[in-house]
Amino acid sequence: MSAEASLIDGKSVAAALLAEVRAGAEACSSAGVAPCLAVVLVGEDPASQVYVRNKERRAAECGIATRDHRLSATSSTAALLELVRALNEDPAVDGILVQLPLPAGIDAEAVLLAIDPRKDVDGFHPENLGRLMVGRPRFVPCTPQGCMRLLAAAGAELRGRRALVIGRSTIVGKPMAHLLLQADATVTIAHSRTQHLAREVSMAEVVIAAVGRPEMIRGEWIAPGATVIDVGINRSANGGLVGDVEFAGARARARAITPVPGGVGPMTIACLLRNCVDAATWRAGLAPAP
Repeated sequence: MSAEASLIDGKSVAAALLAEVRAGAEACSSAGVAPCLAVVLVGEDPASQVYVRNKERRAAECGIATRDHRLSATSSTAALLELVRALNEDPAVDGILVQLPLPAGIDAEAVLLAIDPRKDVDGFHPENLGRLMVGRPRFVPCTPQGCMRLLAAAGAELRGRRALVIGRSTIVGKPMAHLLLQADATVTIAHSRTQHLAREVSMAEVVIAAVGRPEMIRGEWIAPGATVIDVGINRSANGGLVGDVEFAGARARARAITPVPGGVGPMTIACLLRNCVDAATWRAGLAPAP
């Protein structure tokens, strides 16, 4: 093993995936279907505005049309549900993205449940999560999907290996664990209340950190030769961006590791657009819909 882990370059892996997305969008257009993503942003949250701009820019580069819907932070749950209903019924819309988090006072669960599962390109609807659990996925949640692609790019062996997922959200942690199980890994899920977390990390050959706490996973906990995927994006005390893993120490021990930024982040957007083009492909009749 080298003295320092290799970096898993999310930007280059995402670029290759976006090239596939672009080709898929062109095939749909040739069949008379223009891929379309409806983006709903409620309120003026600066971070959400940046995320939406990035998603819409990448969509345009891939030949995916976007419909931008902006609602004020004082909008009601009923108003947002009415918009979602209209988008569900619009045959020209392939995917619906409601940017999270939603302002206080809006019932986020009700809104996500209202999205047509066949247009739920985030993969958050219970129907899509259930399909993933039974091994018949339609839309795989974007961040876990991206993590699996990064593991493949890093040449990580998963079959029979010990994989630790730190975090249990329905957006990342739980679907991540199911994807690893489907790849025949032996999976443990840890979280903020796990006892002896350092010991759990030290036994893992693959570590997926998605707990949302800056540098919570200390570098010295990482097993020599492990592969580390750091989902976290946190602000450090000096204002910089750091992950959930203490990077320098982990890189000294791991075989391969994602940087923050430049690791998982680019993959999340690329996988969202992959899901949108898949939906357009089914609408165009170029592939059977699951």
